[in-house]
Amino acid sequence: MSSPLDQASVRRVQDALASAGSAAKVLALADTARSAADAAKAIGVPVGAIVKTLVFRAGDVALIALVAGDRQCDTAALGRALGAKDPVKRADADFVRAKTGFAIGGVAPFGMAEPSAIAIDQSLSRFQTVWAAAGHPYCVFPMSFEELARLTGGVVAADIGV
Repeated sequence: MSSPLDQASVRRVQDALASAGSAAKVLALADTARSAADAAKAIGVPVGAIVKTLVFRAGDVALIALVAGDRQCDTAALGRALGAKDPVKRADADFVRAKTGFAIGGVAPFGMAEPSAIAIDQSLSRFQTVWAAAGHPYCVFPMSFEELARLTGGVVAADIGV
């Protein structure tokens, strides 16, 4: 049986990290990281240190919210932060895969199929290290909040995570 690290989506994330100049390495977990609670348990960190990469849509435009695992995304605040012209709604699985190239449960903030506007929950800055999905429900990578913000080019917003 092949390792999740051999999956094309995971390699795409690792390649994107390396191309961006990050030393972060994708790790395969023994247990699922499909949800923030699952990931926190598998890694042994507080659930707030998990970066939920959430995909929303405003019309046909994808909006990405990187939100702390112990928070929910305020879609109105996300729309304001990213200048959405249409109402912001949660994206369905087909839209998520089409815009990011990832399946729900493994959406990474790097290596997306299409560039998208990204907003980052400022509350993630409480943690020295944050952990994000890496293209597979069993794969994650660690990095600092500052590196996450710098490499994604995301807009840091104090009000998107409630």
